[in-house]
Amino acid sequence: MDRNLEIDKIDSTDLKILALLLEDAHLAYTEIGKRVNVSGGTVHVRMKKLEQLGIVKGAQLLVDQTRLGWDISAFLGIYLDKSSLYEEVAIELERIPEVVNIHYTTGIYSIFAKIVCRDTEHLRQVLHDKIQKVGGIQRTETFISLEERIARSVPLTE
Repeated sequence: MDRNLEIDKIDSTDLKILALLLEDAHLAYTEIGKRVNVSGGTVHVRMKKLEQLGIVKGAQLLVDQTRLGWDISAFLGIYLDKSSLYEEVAIELERIPEVVNIHYTTGIYSIFAKIVCRDTEHLRQVLHDKIQKVGGIQRTETFISLEERIARSVPLTE
């Protein structure tokens, strides 16, 4: 389905529902309904529609990983032997649990990825024993994050 056509299938009420859930995913559909002047059942139906359109891709629990001992977040600039290897490299990277997101990019890197590790020794092990053994990766550059200040979605309503 063309992504540009999906926007035509949602309205301002859908956007308000999404905005409220992005702000507080614990809100009950009945409470959301009150805030946007529809029933809780209507919110449920609209959420199902947004899932079917692929706009809502499930729900996530946000955990402060540092409080669980995962203290290192790093970004990797990944150079590929050939750009055409992206798909198979991405599939291999998806199999590494410490890789939490992957972006196919323009610029000097073919892939920009984020990894999360317990400590610097774990980071070294993931880089050396997992990532750099993926076929098609020529080399990587690692950037350790000192702090994540913002992690949010774009505003959906004004």
